[in-house]
Amino acid sequence: MKSFIGDLHIHTVLSPCGDLEMSPDNIIRRAADLNLDIIGITDHNSTRQCNLIRQMGEDAGILVLCGAEVTSREEVHCLTYFETPAQLEEFQHYLDQNLPDIPNDPRLFGHQVVVDDMNNIIYTEERSLLMALTQRLDEIASRVRRLQGLFIPAHIDRPRFGILGQLGFFPLELMVDAVELSPNSNQESLRALFPDIFKHSFIGGSDAHFLHQMGTWKTVFRMREPSFAEIRRCLHRKAGVSAVIDTLT
Repeated sequence: MKSFIGDLHIHTVLSPCGDLEMSPDNIIRRAADLNLDIIGITDHNSTRQCNLIRQMGEDAGILVLCGAEVTSREEVHCLTYFETPAQLEEFQHYLDQNLPDIPNDPRLFGHQVVVDDMNNIIYTEERSLLMALTQRLDEIASRVRRLQGLFIPAHIDRPRFGILGQLGFFPLELMVDAVELSPNSNQESLRALFPDIFKHSFIGGSDAHFLHQMGTWKTVFRMREPSFAEIRRCLHRKAGVSAVIDTLT
Protein backbone atom coordinates (compact mmCIF):
# COMPACT_ATOMS: atom_id res chain seq x y z
CA MET A 1 0.00 0.00 0.00
CA LYS A 2 1.10 3.57 -0.71
CA SER A 3 0.06 6.93 0.73
CA PHE A 4 -1.70 9.42 -1.54
CA ILE A 5 -2.54 12.97 -0.43
CA GLY A 6 -5.90 14.46 -1.36
CA ASP A 7 -7.81 17.69 -0.99
CA LEU A 8 -11.35 16.75 -1.97
CA HIS A 9 -13.14 20.08 -1.46
CA ILE A 10 -12.11 22.74 -3.98
CA HIS A 11 -14.18 25.45 -5.69
CA THR A 12 -13.52 27.03 -9.08
CA VAL A 13 -14.46 30.25 -10.84
CA LEU A 14 -17.90 28.70 -11.34
CA SER A 15 -18.78 29.04 -7.66
CA PRO A 16 -20.04 32.58 -7.01
CA CYS A 17 -17.85 32.81 -3.91
CA GLY A 18 -14.81 31.41 -5.75
CA ASP A 19 -11.95 33.76 -6.60
CA LEU A 20 -11.44 34.47 -10.30
CA GLU A 21 -7.93 33.04 -9.98
CA MET A 22 -9.52 29.60 -9.37
CA SER A 23 -9.27 28.70 -13.04
CA PRO A 24 -8.65 25.11 -14.17
CA ASP A 25 -5.00 25.68 -15.09
CA ASN A 26 -4.23 27.53 -11.85
CA ILE A 27 -5.88 24.82 -9.75
CA ILE A 28 -3.88 22.02 -11.40
CA ARG A 29 -0.66 24.04 -11.18
CA ARG A 30 -1.25 24.75 -7.50
CA ALA A 31 -2.10 21.11 -6.80
CA ALA A 32 1.14 20.03 -8.46
CA ASP A 33 3.14 22.58 -6.46
CA LEU A 34 1.58 21.17 -3.26
CA ASN A 35 2.33 17.57 -4.32
CA LEU A 36 -1.34 16.65 -4.13
CA ASP A 37 -2.12 13.31 -5.74
CA ILE A 38 -5.90 13.74 -5.69
CA ILE A 39 -8.21 16.75 -5.77
CA GLY A 40 -11.99 17.02 -5.69
CA ILE A 41 -13.80 19.70 -7.69
CA THR A 42 -16.94 20.63 -5.78
CA ASP A 43 -18.57 23.82 -7.03
CA HIS A 44 -21.86 24.82 -5.49
CA ASN A 45 -24.75 22.94 -7.13
CA SER A 46 -22.97 22.51 -10.45
CA THR A 47 -20.54 20.10 -12.10
CA ARG A 48 -19.97 22.07 -15.30
CA GLN A 49 -16.29 22.94 -14.73
CA CYS A 50 -15.28 19.41 -13.75
CA ASN A 51 -14.50 17.60 -16.99
CA LEU A 52 -11.87 20.08 -18.21
CA ILE A 53 -10.04 19.93 -14.89
CA ARG A 54 -10.22 16.13 -15.00
CA GLN A 55 -8.51 16.16 -18.39
CA MET A 56 -5.85 18.61 -17.19
CA GLY A 57 -5.32 16.49 -14.11
CA GLU A 58 -4.69 13.39 -16.21
CA ASP A 59 -1.98 15.26 -18.11
CA ALA A 60 -0.38 16.34 -14.83
CA GLY A 61 -0.65 12.95 -13.12
CA ILE A 62 -3.29 14.16 -10.66
CA LEU A 63 -6.52 12.25 -10.06
CA VAL A 64 -9.49 14.65 -10.19
CA LEU A 65 -12.72 13.58 -8.52
CA CYS A 66 -15.62 15.29 -10.27
CA GLY A 67 -18.77 16.35 -8.49
CA ALA A 68 -20.44 19.19 -6.64
CA GLU A 69 -21.11 20.59 -3.20
CA VAL A 70 -24.88 20.30 -3.12
CA THR A 71 -27.17 22.27 -0.82
CA SER A 72 -30.19 20.27 0.32
CA ARG A 73 -33.64 21.67 1.07
CA GLU A 74 -32.64 21.66 4.75
CA GLU A 75 -29.63 23.85 3.76
CA VAL A 76 -27.15 21.08 4.50
CA HIS A 77 -24.03 21.02 2.33
CA CYS A 78 -22.98 17.65 0.99
CA LEU A 79 -20.10 16.58 -1.25
CA THR A 80 -20.86 14.35 -4.21
CA TYR A 81 -18.46 12.65 -6.63
CA PHE A 82 -18.94 10.56 -9.76
CA GLU A 83 -16.60 8.29 -11.67
CA THR A 84 -17.69 8.71 -15.29
CA PRO A 85 -18.66 11.68 -17.48
CA ALA A 86 -22.03 9.99 -18.16
CA GLN A 87 -22.83 9.80 -14.44
CA LEU A 88 -21.71 13.39 -14.01
CA GLU A 89 -23.92 14.54 -16.89
CA GLU A 90 -26.95 12.76 -15.47
CA PHE A 91 -26.37 14.31 -12.06
CA GLN A 92 -26.03 17.76 -13.64
CA HIS A 93 -29.43 17.23 -15.23
CA TYR A 94 -30.80 16.39 -11.78
CA LEU A 95 -29.28 19.60 -10.37
CA ASP A 96 -30.74 21.68 -13.21
CA GLN A 97 -34.19 20.22 -12.57
CA ASN A 98 -34.12 21.02 -8.86
CA LEU A 99 -32.28 24.33 -8.60
CA PRO A 100 -34.76 27.20 -8.00
CA ASP A 101 -35.06 29.75 -10.79
CA ILE A 102 -33.65 32.63 -8.75
CA PRO A 103 -31.27 34.92 -10.68
CA ASN A 104 -27.73 35.43 -9.47
CA ASP A 105 -26.65 39.00 -8.70
CA PRO A 106 -22.95 39.19 -9.63
CA ARG A 107 -22.58 42.54 -7.84
CA LEU A 108 -23.44 40.88 -4.53
CA PHE A 109 -22.31 37.29 -4.92
CA GLY A 110 -19.79 37.23 -7.77
CA HIS A 111 -19.82 35.79 -11.27
CA GLN A 112 -20.68 32.16 -12.07
CA VAL A 113 -18.75 31.21 -15.19
CA VAL A 114 -17.31 28.15 -16.91
CA VAL A 115 -14.04 28.69 -18.76
CA ASP A 116 -12.12 26.71 -21.36
CA ASP A 117 -8.45 25.73 -21.31
CA MET A 118 -7.50 29.25 -22.43
CA ASN A 119 -9.63 30.81 -19.68
CA ASN A 120 -12.20 32.10 -22.13
CA ILE A 121 -15.73 32.22 -20.71
CA ILE A 122 -17.86 29.62 -22.51
CA TYR A 123 -20.91 29.58 -20.21
CA THR A 124 -22.50 31.80 -17.59
CA GLU A 125 -24.86 30.33 -15.04
CA GLU A 126 -27.71 32.81 -14.61
CA ARG A 127 -29.42 31.07 -11.69
CA SER A 128 -27.94 31.54 -8.24
CA LEU A 129 -25.87 28.49 -7.32
CA LEU A 130 -26.04 29.47 -3.65
CA MET A 131 -29.70 28.49 -3.37
CA ALA A 132 -30.87 25.25 -1.77
CA LEU A 133 -32.23 22.56 -4.07
CA THR A 134 -35.87 21.55 -3.80
CA GLN A 135 -34.69 18.06 -2.78
CA ARG A 136 -34.27 16.73 0.75
CA LEU A 137 -30.96 15.40 2.00
CA ASP A 138 -32.11 11.78 1.79
CA GLU A 139 -33.40 12.29 -1.76
CA ILE A 140 -30.03 13.66 -2.88
CA ALA A 141 -28.21 10.79 -1.20
CA SER A 142 -30.52 8.31 -2.94
CA ARG A 143 -29.88 9.86 -6.35
CA VAL A 144 -26.11 9.81 -5.82
CA ARG A 145 -26.24 6.17 -4.78
CA ARG A 146 -28.37 5.29 -7.82
CA LEU A 147 -25.64 6.82 -9.99
CA GLN A 148 -22.96 4.84 -8.10
CA GLY A 149 -21.39 8.03 -6.78
CA LEU A 150 -19.97 8.98 -3.40
CA PHE A 151 -22.05 10.98 -0.90
CA ILE A 152 -20.30 12.79 1.98
CA PRO A 153 -21.95 15.38 4.27
CA ALA A 154 -19.63 18.40 4.26
CA HIS A 155 -18.02 20.12 7.27
CA ILE A 156 -20.55 18.45 9.56
CA ASP A 157 -19.35 20.31 12.65
CA ARG A 158 -19.89 23.84 11.32
CA PRO A 159 -22.85 25.73 12.81
CA ARG A 160 -23.99 26.88 9.34
CA PHE A 161 -24.59 24.44 6.48
CA GLY A 162 -23.23 21.47 8.42
CA ILE A 163 -25.63 18.62 9.07
CA LEU A 164 -25.27 18.80 12.86
CA GLY A 165 -25.81 22.55 12.98
CA GLN A 166 -28.75 22.51 10.56
CA LEU A 167 -30.56 19.44 11.90
CA GLY A 168 -29.21 19.15 15.43
CA PHE A 169 -28.58 15.42 14.92
CA PHE A 170 -27.12 12.94 12.45
CA PRO A 171 -29.80 10.79 10.75
CA LEU A 172 -28.75 7.19 11.36
CA GLU A 173 -30.67 5.99 8.31
CA LEU A 174 -28.81 8.37 5.96
CA MET A 175 -26.60 6.36 3.60
CA VAL A 176 -23.20 8.08 3.49
CA ASP A 177 -19.75 7.00 2.31
CA ALA A 178 -17.89 9.19 4.82
CA VAL A 179 -18.26 12.50 6.64
CA GLU A 180 -16.11 15.62 6.29
CA LEU A 181 -14.76 17.46 9.32
CA SER A 182 -13.67 21.08 9.27
CA PRO A 183 -10.19 22.10 10.47
CA ASN A 184 -11.70 23.43 13.72
CA SER A 185 -13.44 20.20 14.64
CA ASN A 186 -13.18 18.78 18.16
CA GLN A 187 -13.40 15.02 17.82
CA GLU A 188 -13.64 14.43 21.57
CA SER A 189 -16.73 16.64 21.82
CA LEU A 190 -18.22 15.05 18.71
CA ARG A 191 -17.68 11.56 20.09
CA ALA A 192 -19.41 12.51 23.35
CA LEU A 193 -22.42 14.06 21.60
CA PHE A 194 -22.69 11.98 18.42
CA PRO A 195 -20.89 8.64 18.93
CA ASP A 196 -22.64 6.97 15.98
CA ILE A 197 -20.79 9.26 13.56
CA PHE A 198 -17.57 7.41 14.35
CA LYS A 199 -18.68 4.31 12.49
CA HIS A 200 -17.96 6.31 9.32
CA SER A 201 -14.63 7.33 7.83
CA PHE A 202 -13.61 10.96 8.19
CA ILE A 203 -12.12 13.09 5.44
CA GLY A 204 -10.68 16.59 5.48
CA GLY A 205 -10.90 19.09 2.65
CA SER A 206 -9.79 22.71 2.43
CA ASP A 207 -13.07 24.09 1.01
CA ALA A 208 -10.71 26.30 -0.99
CA HIS A 209 -12.19 29.35 -2.68
CA PHE A 210 -8.73 30.91 -3.15
CA LEU A 211 -5.51 29.33 -4.40
CA HIS A 212 -3.65 29.89 -1.15
CA GLN A 213 -6.30 27.85 0.71
CA MET A 214 -5.72 24.68 -1.30
CA GLY A 215 -4.10 21.86 0.65
CA THR A 216 -4.53 23.46 4.07
CA TRP A 217 -6.73 20.53 5.23
CA LYS A 218 -6.13 17.20 3.57
CA THR A 219 -6.81 13.48 3.61
CA VAL A 220 -4.21 10.71 3.39
CA PHE A 221 -5.40 7.64 1.48
CA ARG A 222 -3.55 4.37 2.05
CA MET A 223 -4.25 2.31 -1.06
CA ARG A 224 -2.68 0.57 -4.04
CA GLU A 225 -3.25 3.31 -6.61
CA PRO A 226 -5.12 6.62 -6.98
CA SER A 227 -8.47 5.64 -8.50
CA PHE A 228 -12.16 6.20 -7.83
CA ALA A 229 -12.66 2.54 -6.94
CA GLU A 230 -9.75 2.53 -4.50
CA ILE A 231 -11.00 5.69 -2.81
CA ARG A 232 -14.39 4.06 -2.34
CA ARG A 233 -12.67 1.05 -0.78
CA CYS A 234 -10.68 3.37 1.49
CA LEU A 235 -13.79 5.16 2.71
CA HIS A 236 -15.51 1.83 3.35
CA ARG A 237 -12.35 0.47 5.07
CA LYS A 238 -12.04 -2.53 2.78
CA ALA A 239 -9.11 -4.97 2.86
CA GLY A 240 -6.75 -2.88 4.94
CA VAL A 241 -7.02 0.36 2.96
CA SER A 242 -7.91 3.50 4.87
CA ALA A 243 -8.41 7.26 4.78
CA VAL A 244 -7.04 9.49 7.54
CA ILE A 245 -7.26 13.25 7.97
CA ASP A 246 -3.84 14.86 7.63
CA THR A 247 -3.51 17.69 10.16
CA LEU A 248 -0.27 18.99 8.65
CA THR A 249 -0.56 22.14 6.55
